[in-house]
Amino acid sequence: MTEPAARTAPTFELAAAERAEIRDLLDAAFEGDFADEDWEHTLGGVHALIRDADGHLIAHGAVVQRRVLHADRSYRAGYVEGVAVRADHRRGGLGHRIMAALEHVIDAAHDFGALSASDAGASLYAARGWQIWPGRLTALGPDGPLPLPEEEGSTYVRPAAGHPLPAPAHALAFDWRNGDLL
Repeated sequence: MTEPAARTAPTFELAAAERAEIRDLLDAAFEGDFADEDWEHTLGGVHALIRDADGHLIAHGAVVQRRVLHADRSYRAGYVEGVAVRADHRRGGLGHRIMAALEHVIDAAHDFGALSASDAGASLYAARGWQIWPGRLTALGPDGPLPLPEEEGSTYVRPAAGHPLPAPAHALAFDWRNGDLL
C-alpha cells in the first residue's frame, strides 16, 4: 500500500475551507489549548499536509520565517509551527514525514530551523537531529530585549543545509509577536 504523500503549499494557496480544516485538526490535536495567536503564528509560511485515502487531513505542520538577531547578524530562521497528527493516525511515521517536508523548506530558504517543543513532541525532533539550543533566548520587545528563561531547554534548532548554527555564546533574539513569543 502506498503511503499518502506530503503536499506543501504556501498559506496563500490554501482555500478558506482548507485553512478551516487545518485549524480544526490543530484544535483537536492540542485538546483545546491552541489559541487564536497560535493559529496566527502558523500562517504566512509554507504548510506540509498529509491526507488519508479518503481525502481527510491527518497531519500538518508549517514553517514561517522569523528574524533572529545573534551577535552582530540578523538571520532568516525557519520557525516550525502547528505540527500535529490526528489522534487515530499517531505513531505511524506521519510526524517524521511532515518534518522531512518542512526541513526541506528550511534547507532551501533559511539559515537555520527553530521550534519550541512540547513534552509530547520533543522526542520526534530529537530523533530527527534537532538539538536543544544551549544558550540564552530573548525576544525583541517594544521596550527592548525580553529574556525568555522559561523557553530554555525546550527550544530546538537545526542547521539548514550548508549553514552552521550560530554559536551559543550569544543569545538568540527572536522578533516580537503576540501570544507565545516562542
